[in-house]
Amino acid sequence: MVGSRNKPTLKVLLLPSMMAVSLMLSACQKEAAPSENDTSQGAEAGEMTDSAVSEGLVSSMSPTSDESEPVELTAQEKLTTTLSHHRWTLVNAVDANEQPMAEFANINSQVTLAFNQYQGQDTLSYSVGCNTISAGYQLKGHTLTTEEGMSTKMSCGDLDVAENTLNTLMQGNNEFKIDQGDNPVLTQFTDDDVTLVWNGRLTAQAKYNSKGETVFWAVNSETVPCEAGNSEQCLQVKPITYNDQGIKTHEGQWRVFVGEIDGYQHDSKHEEVLRLQRYPLNIDELSETSKPTKDDTADEKYAYILDAVIESAVVE
Repeated sequence: MVGSRNKPTLKVLLLPSMMAVSLMLSACQKEAAPSENDTSQGAEAGEMTDSAVSEGLVSSMSPTSDESEPVELTAQEKLTTTLSHHRWTLVNAVDANEQPMAEFANINSQVTLAFNQYQGQDTLSYSVGCNTISAGYQLKGHTLTTEEGMSTKMSCGDLDVAENTLNTLMQGNNEFKIDQGDNPVLTQFTDDDVTLVWNGRLTAQAKYNSKGETVFWAVNSETVPCEAGNSEQCLQVKPITYNDQGIKTHEGQWRVFVGEIDGYQHDSKHEEVLRLQRYPLNIDELSETSKPTKDDTADEKYAYILDAVIESAVVE
């Protein structure tokens, strides 16, 4: 449509100058015609120009070398990465008078803290080994601001006091520092002048550089010899399958599991169903004692990490 509007204007402008164009044409005819050499050079120049334009377009479309270089993280991003790439376990808790807190005295190893991202929001979760409490958080410098948390509602018996105390300490503004290293230490200073010290352990996702596969296993309360005539005991496990509605649809056969489940402590008084994250190991990560096998489901080819205990029944 734009071209059809311009054409009449162009004709109006050209008609008055037809006389001048005729004179110019006659003058041009008197000039020598270009030689074959000149024509060739013109063609080459045209090709060079086209080539240059083409190269320019390609170079403008191609990523520069700077874009392929790794982006340097800011100090804030490095701090967030350290927090989220580790699972934190409480090792010490002292009150404002620098006295050990009785609530956590015998359960330090089961008090955990984790930093995550959920639907683009920074979240953290913490637990004393019963309910898991999740909350959003903001990080500014070394100040951690935690929003009010949401929790499952199980009764925790003797752990109720510890859970309520931890939930109170985690709310509001907290100052913290991190001592970096292979096993970093997070020291948290709460509004109530309580000091919590956490040890960091690299998460499976960060360690194995993959998301992992979710599997469900039932674990028998009784262990069995790993091999005939061997005194070493191993777990008995069987795979469980659930549909999208969480309904159990299949149970496999009991088998001996020759390996470890990171984060799981076997209890001979309970039959349990575990939700696990399974990570394939690289060849370099396989144990030196692992025998090569063609079975891709062999236990030694994977790392198993406890995600949650979803069922637990007392053995009668």
